[in-house]
Amino acid sequence: MMEIELAARPLTPMPGRSEWRLNFPRGAAVSGFKPTDTKMTSLTLADYADQIAAAGRLLSTARRILFITGAGLSADSGLPTYRGVGGLYEGALTDIGLPIEQALSGAMFARRPDITWHYLSQIESSCRGAHPNAGHFAIARLEALHGGVTVLTQNVDGFHLAAGSRNVIEMHGTLRRLRCIDCGRARHVDNYAGLAIPPDCPHCGGVLRPDVVLFGESLPDQAVHRFEQVLKAGPDLIVSVGTGSGFPYIAGPVVWAIENGIPTIEINPGGTPLSERVSFRFRLRAAEALPALLDAAGYSLDSGRDAAG
Repeated sequence: MMEIELAARPLTPMPGRSEWRLNFPRGAAVSGFKPTDTKMTSLTLADYADQIAAAGRLLSTARRILFITGAGLSADSGLPTYRGVGGLYEGALTDIGLPIEQALSGAMFARRPDITWHYLSQIESSCRGAHPNAGHFAIARLEALHGGVTVLTQNVDGFHLAAGSRNVIEMHGTLRRLRCIDCGRARHVDNYAGLAIPPDCPHCGGVLRPDVVLFGESLPDQAVHRFEQVLKAGPDLIVSVGTGSGFPYIAGPVVWAIENGIPTIEINPGGTPLSERVSFRFRLRAAEALPALLDAAGYSLDSGRDAAG
């Protein structure tokens, strides 16, 4: 959801493959890694029958699968994207005349937590009442049966965990956990209804904030470390779902895979700068494409819903 900086951390080269490093400049975005085509298409599953069958075989035979998911996956649950067409902040400025990147920055929270909380509560409100969709359940089902699945998500809605996925790296944190900036105590909340803006810590009176990464803040060390371990192990299939590849740590692994002959799948109704380079490209909604791929791999989504709880 938010574009933030990533500290440089080198990775050990994988045998027989070029090295991919988490070494992008702090605060920098990859030039040109922006969605290139946001138009929806009229293509259907039937148009991709042969490709889905082939991609399904990849899912069934890959040992280590990395799913990279963004706002487009949760859009199928009814959540708006943020900068896309029809998103919460499609316009250039917010209703108080600030770019959303400034309103949701760590610097703004330090000066005016009420402003940052105003937009955080808008985002949380857009999630309220929504639930994981068939795409989330398909990924969880594959993990339950396959075992070698990792999910790296930019989303802060918690839907992957709610669908039953366990090996999830929430790179941008979660809206459901609040932490006091003074005493550090944390609490879980189902929603923000009834909270003061900004809310006070019931223990020390300090200001609470969601455990999310704001603009200009570094990624959490624990999440980065887990991601490094996944990359060191060497995924042999990367599936990009509902993300425009706008962040270095999102685009980088996909580029590395392409350059090293590792299969890649992109699921996105629009286009990205990597769309023409991936092994399989499905211009479909995640909620229809992922269950179809699961079926092609020989698994059943319906029983997966039960297993995911």
